[in-house]
Amino acid sequence: MAIHKIKFFAGRGSRYLAEKIVASYGTKLGESEVLNFSDGEFQPCFLESIRGCTVFVIQSTFPPTDNLMELLMMIDAAKRASAHQVIAVMPYFGWARQDRKDRPRVPIGAKLVANLLVAAGVDRIMTMDLHADQIQGFFDVPVDALYASGIFVPYIQSLNIEDLSIAAPDMGGAKRANTYAKYLHTPIIISHKERAKANVVGKMTAIGDVEGRNIIIVDDMIDTAGTICMAADMLMKKGAKSVRAAITHPVLSGSAYDKINDSALQEVIVTDTIPLREGEDLRKFTVLSVADIFADVVERVHNYKEISSIFFK
Repeated sequence: MAIHKIKFFAGRGSRYLAEKIVASYGTKLGESEVLNFSDGEFQPCFLESIRGCTVFVIQSTFPPTDNLMELLMMIDAAKRASAHQVIAVMPYFGWARQDRKDRPRVPIGAKLVANLLVAAGVDRIMTMDLHADQIQGFFDVPVDALYASGIFVPYIQSLNIEDLSIAAPDMGGAKRANTYAKYLHTPIIISHKERAKANVVGKMTAIGDVEGRNIIIVDDMIDTAGTICMAADMLMKKGAKSVRAAITHPVLSGSAYDKINDSALQEVIVTDTIPLREGEDLRKFTVLSVADIFADVVERVHNYKEISSIFFK
């Protein structure tokens, strides 16, 4: 089976991570540039031939929307430059929370993004910890949905925490929390919340034994930090010894950093799928890189090897 030459390129929003991925893979990023127009338009351009190559375009689609548009245009440019295959490496898949119609007359944003990627010509998607597993079904191309548990579980084990329990911040996160609890051989706690409105939690309680436990809350993303901080404070009031959080995607909008630093959270473990905001107080944050996982999966996909065995799921 012929193996086509592989080339990596990065969007501007994820160049910091792309450089780590290609270093782990043992190569370097391809040359590209973006021409900016005075009205806000931009035009990506590959500065080297990619004809017949398998092209990996690395770009998370966190805000602003320019990151998504740049990814789409780079995919289109690669297809028009006769790339053999174009694979989008999206460590963070934006709009993933819009995976269904949760009220009348709203879009399904995740499905729209999937349609846009396929229309642009993508042949495969690589992403991590999708907000909802069913998003894979929105695509008619292969989707490699990776798991941050592959780096979180070893780190948590290295802490040697006694009386450890894993917690889900809401009922929707119970499956993820159960996976961590299974591998770490710990009890599970589920926080039950009632939202007053989007991004605002009304009240919260815990299901499970909290008193005397060192608790780690696991989730796929942290946005305003309202839920996670409320859960941490609630768990401490119920007798927990300590509360940490292991969150894959640090969206951290608005005053999220201040909320975390003012909360009962002892440590917030995140990945580098989204860069932390410069100038913020990061004393509670531990950042683990996903670069090695993505580099390993890229090598396996490119050489037609299986990937399922390397993940905690």
